[in-house]
Amino acid sequence: MLKRIFDFIFALLGLILLSPFLIIISLLIKLDSKGTVFYRGERVGRFGKIFKIWKFRTMVENAEKIGSIHASSNDPRITKIGKFLRRYKIDELPQLINIFKGEMSFVGPRPQVKYYVDLYNEEEKISLTVRPGMTDYASIHYINQEDLVDEKNVDKSYQERIEPEKNKLRVKYAKNNSFFIDIKIILQTILAIVKKIILKKK
Repeated sequence: MLKRIFDFIFALLGLILLSPFLIIISLLIKLDSKGTVFYRGERVGRFGKIFKIWKFRTMVENAEKIGSIHASSNDPRITKIGKFLRRYKIDELPQLINIFKGEMSFVGPRPQVKYYVDLYNEEEKISLTVRPGMTDYASIHYINQEDLVDEKNVDKSYQERIEPEKNKLRVKYAKNNSFFIDIKIILQTILAIVKKIILKKK
């Protein structure tokens, strides 16, 4: 209950306080390329319930129909503003709407598409017993994921090298989570993003 109250209050505050910034980003996306402002892909939530995630669109319209599920850092489908948004995780901010609605939490296993969820073994399915989150252990560990996949075969590289490790981290959180752990992950996420910004400037 404490977690849900925290999510509801801070998601609402975030949407209100960040609204001018979100509007500016929306305008930049529209000016940068044709298409919608938001990406509304389907994800699997708690107990296997399907929901539509809110993200700023960072790729050309209908990118999933003309390429792989995942993207490398040099994927030509990524727009100019999209590269900036993805680099600093700004494209994830609209998920405050999902959190406000109760479909997601600030902290929890990152929501996955049905294709990968259908491949979960029994232990990995444990990650579906908690609400998916905007950030988790995997978000921190793989903050530079697009630089780690093989550009020649992105999806195969992701499925063989990254997804198994992410699943272990999803299960880790599902088996052992608390309000204190959530706050710790949030702070570590902020620190990881700040470090990324600093390193990029050097």
